[in-house]
Amino acid sequence: MKATVALLLAFAFTHGVVFATGLATCDSGPESGWQSQDKLTKILTDKGWTVRRIKIDGGCYEAYVVNDKGERQEAYFHPVTLAPVPTKPR
Repeated sequence: MKATVALLLAFAFTHGVVFATGLATCDSGPESGWQSQDKLTKILTDKGWTVRRIKIDGGCYEAYVVNDKGERQEAYFHPVTLAPVPTKPR
């Protein structure tokens, strides 16, 4: 059992994006150069959106929001520029 867990952990650490959804990827460099999630939250709330959660996925910020029309959305943003990132169809 311990060997299986160790093998899974080793695989996860050597294949860093194994948990990414693949809907979007960003060549964003080190996190020290990224803008804050708080700044992205402010930009989105200024648009009239309600931010439910922001997380990192594929080197991008993935935001779960309710837009100004009351619709739930999942949107990706480049963490350096905070520009929207196009996503691949599901």
